[in-house]
Amino acid sequence: MDQSGVLLWVKAEPFIVGALQAPAPSKFSLHYLRKISTYVRTREGAYPRLYWSTWRHIACGKLQLPKDLAWLYFEIFDSLAAKAPEERLEWSEILSNCTSEDEVEKQRNQQLNKVSLRTSLIGEEWPSPRNRSQSPDLTERSSCHNKNWNDYSHQTFVSDHLSDLLELLLDPEQLTVSSHSTHSSLVSREAVVALSFLIEGTVSRAKKVYPLHELALWQPLHAESGFSKISKTFSFYKLEAWLRACLTGNPFGTSACLKSGKKLAWAHQVEGTTKRAKIACNTHVAPRMHRMVVMSQVYKQTLAKSSDTLVGAHVKIHRCNESFIYLLSPLRSVTIEKCRNSTFVLGPVQTALHLHSCDSVKVIAVCHRLSISSTAGCVFHILTPTRPLILSGNHTVTFAPFHTHYPMLEDHMARTGLATVPNYWDNPMIVCGENSDTRVFRLLPPCEFYVFIIPFEMEGDTTEIPGGLPSVYQKALGQREQKIQIWQKTVKEARLTKDQRKQFQVLVENKFYEWLINTGHRQQLDSLVPPAAGSKQAAG
Repeated sequence: MDQSGVLLWVKAEPFIVGALQAPAPSKFSLHYLRKISTYVRTREGAYPRLYWSTWRHIACGKLQLPKDLAWLYFEIFDSLAAKAPEERLEWSEILSNCTSEDEVEKQRNQQLNKVSLRTSLIGEEWPSPRNRSQSPDLTERSSCHNKNWNDYSHQTFVSDHLSDLLELLLDPEQLTVSSHSTHSSLVSREAVVALSFLIEGTVSRAKKVYPLHELALWQPLHAESGFSKISKTFSFYKLEAWLRACLTGNPFGTSACLKSGKKLAWAHQVEGTTKRAKIACNTHVAPRMHRMVVMSQVYKQTLAKSSDTLVGAHVKIHRCNESFIYLLSPLRSVTIEKCRNSTFVLGPVQTALHLHSCDSVKVIAVCHRLSISSTAGCVFHILTPTRPLILSGNHTVTFAPFHTHYPMLEDHMARTGLATVPNYWDNPMIVCGENSDTRVFRLLPPCEFYVFIIPFEMEGDTTEIPGGLPSVYQKALGQREQKIQIWQKTVKEARLTKDQRKQFQVLVENKFYEWLINTGHRQQLDSLVPPAAGSKQAAG
């Protein structure tokens, strides 16, 4: 490494995936975070790895959180851990074999998670808009609606709270009676390793991305980072000064993607109506764990893609209206914001799928977690091993079972560590204060249920809906099929004349056409008319 020009930036994923977009409990203040840090360090067996039982004692006993909310915070951090898909599938199998809540609790107590910055990331309030660093560039404005995606807010948040973050990582004896560090405070190597959860960087003319601790411990940087080979610790104030001096914008963040991202080519796209659309990705410059795709202002379009470009990417879909979007690859996370009257069919989402400020949107996906806020009239056909989170401001939410498949779906599920069981699509959790109204959501009545057919050809072995359908929905489909057979038999036995058959056919076609227009399906069918190259799904 070249020691000149060290650049550090705040990682996007802890904010996109790990920050719950809901007001934090009142006791998630810096005062209590310091108490938690001291408690786990002085309690035998609680540090450096934290058991669920210890966190449950802190969250429920000290912070007065409900147990399901305590588990939510604990499990959100677990979703950020670098676990192999096989480990996640094994955990799903363990949970699916549990027959009672006591058995589930027993299994949770056996799961370990590293002590980290989890609570500070989720608990601290975001900086107010007037404290946010301003950028004159217009590309920033389009990415500021959701702070979890705004890399300028990430940088400002960490910069404003850097001293507090470092103090949380100090050993208890390093703090004064007033819970503040002194000029002689020393930061352990383990603490800087923990901070690598949040910060990474590189050096000039180097393409490789390094975790923070590898740069801080690099021999030529010891004087700047404050590391002492004798004590094996860092000087608090030298480390803080070095971090502040090197902290810069994320080169793989949303702003960089919008400024210099590569425009995506689509396997299916109707030409002539995408002038307003802005679709970019950074996969040509970003390492795999930093892939990002941003889609904005897609209007009256059907877009489809399944390719390596999307694999493991964080996807943001913004202000798309009256469109049908198919992203049929394994995805890292998906955020859908300010979209209307659209349908999104997604490949398996490894971490978080979040919707915000959407109206009359349908989402079809297998995902690790679904959360929604400020939505109205939206329908979610999902398969998920965690309870869907209903945050604040939602109206007329409908949950329904996952009801489609494409040939590579099961392979993509295996790659993201998502199984068919357990499946909590019908057991949402309302996380929006004490006055929660359970009438904000409903389960789709079986009489309104239809399967969804993905209209593209692909290679692969999946030929049916993974895990099948709940019995009541399968029964409803069977009854509908029986009615169709009875109707066909009735028509056949009516012995209509040739003219009567023609007249009857015209009547049925007119009614069907009327139904297509009223339901909006006519638009989708028109947009699926393939260009000259055909509609066969291909990698792009």
